[in-house]
Amino acid sequence: MTPRALFFMRLRGILRKEVLQILRDPSSIALAIVLPLVLLFIFGYGLSLDAENVPIAVVFKDNGSAARDLAARFDQSSYFKTIQLKSMAEAMSLLNQRRIDGIAHIQSDFSSRLFSRNPSPVQVIVNGIDANRARLIQGYARGVLQKWTALRQARGEQVAVPAVKVSQRIWFNEAAVSRNFLVPGLITLIMTLIGILLTALVVAREWERGTMEAILVTPIRRIDLLLGKVLPYFILGMLGMGLSVLVGTTLFHVPFRGSFVALFFLSALFMLASLGFGLLISAAIRVQFVAAQISIVAGFLPAFFLSGLVFDLESTPRFIQIVSHAVPARYFVSISHTLFMAGDVWPVLLPNALALAVMAILFTSLAFRKITKRLEG
Repeated sequence: MTPRALFFMRLRGILRKEVLQILRDPSSIALAIVLPLVLLFIFGYGLSLDAENVPIAVVFKDNGSAARDLAARFDQSSYFKTIQLKSMAEAMSLLNQRRIDGIAHIQSDFSSRLFSRNPSPVQVIVNGIDANRARLIQGYARGVLQKWTALRQARGEQVAVPAVKVSQRIWFNEAAVSRNFLVPGLITLIMTLIGILLTALVVAREWERGTMEAILVTPIRRIDLLLGKVLPYFILGMLGMGLSVLVGTTLFHVPFRGSFVALFFLSALFMLASLGFGLLISAAIRVQFVAAQISIVAGFLPAFFLSGLVFDLESTPRFIQIVSHAVPARYFVSISHTLFMAGDVWPVLLPNALALAVMAILFTSLAFRKITKRLEG
């Protein structure tokens, strides 16, 4: 047999072995084919940097036809999803609870000043926690006002130029600094890294190294094993959270307007939910590499893309919004932004805390049952 024939025979044998190995390990196929498709789907279809269907309140105290027409223009815009109110107090309450992202206030003397030399006053109040989103909303509001003015002029009405004077105000992040929005959200990613990625390896490591059998012959109970595996990472995650808050408030001068006690307990809930999810992955997978890859795909990437930290979830399709409710980071991003920028707004904090508590109990229970079956089997 010639050297070339031997070479091709050896190469064919190696290729056959690797193909069989890939076929025996479906996770390799998932990482090579499914993950790119998922990322393309998320980036191409589900995520958008544009703000659409922004919930805002339109408050108009002027019942004139011009004021009603302007309010209708906000409602007809594809960028806004409006609710019309008569009271600024009610609109500010909704803005505090983060049920709306802005207020367009058409004041009582709007119609009377429309045809005078002084522009009619319209106040635009924007939730500035996300500075980039706030700037987009401001631009969209100005666009609506400019288009409305052009239409009035096209009808031959002698309106002033400019017909409308915008009096704008940004809440919660008055300087519109993106850092004030990003730093609280990064705390979520740091805790996710510790809670999911590291915990996903703790049980798989024992199986892969063959030390689980030695542990099983000791008097250690299953609950002791779980607590011993989880508690160090819980403490590590809370220390990471505390260090992040300290650096964010002192070095980057990010304002913190909430209660540190509330932050501690709500962070603990998120940490428990993350640890439970990571432990569930570790209990189901016995290979460290596969467990690490699954934790990235199912844990870290959703926390990055579907938490509202980078992309505005309100501008994504309904399906993506529904999927995002299964991501614990979504709830903690809302909690951290509220505590840092707005304070202890309990109508926002309590529903998110309840969701995290349910997830913590669900993931931990499933992980315990999975580990129990593995140990008994």
